Amino acid sequence: MSKRSHAAAPQLRVLLGSATAMGPGKAALIDTIARTGSISAAARDMGMSYRRAWDLVETMNQCFRHALVETATGGRGGGGAQVTDFGREVVRRYRVMEGKAARSVAAEMSALEKMMRKPAS
Repeated sequence: MSKRSHAAAPQLRVLLGSATAMGPGKAALIDTIARTGSISAAARDMGMSYRRAWDLVETMNQCFRHALVETATGGRGGGGAQVTDFGREVVRRYRVMEGKAARSVAAEMSALEKMMRKPAS
């Protein structure tokens, strides 16, 4: 997984009932699947199990009206995964929302960060 900054930062999550339909980790997973063409390769890149990545993809696909990721069964020609146009649009809109949310609370986050302890190294 990528190393996270030690600075406090807001994180936006989109919920559908009790399920997280989209959040920073799921958006990163979609981006990594798009880059690698594979759920298993994306999982390895992100330091998570294939099962965890598969579960996250299934949750996203169930939360939205259309699939964000489509898979092909493995075998002789190999399997793979492809982010759909709909999936790319969902992530694009999520990133816009993230930016707007971060900008809208920037002053409060800065003040709150000054009130926090420094993280242990």
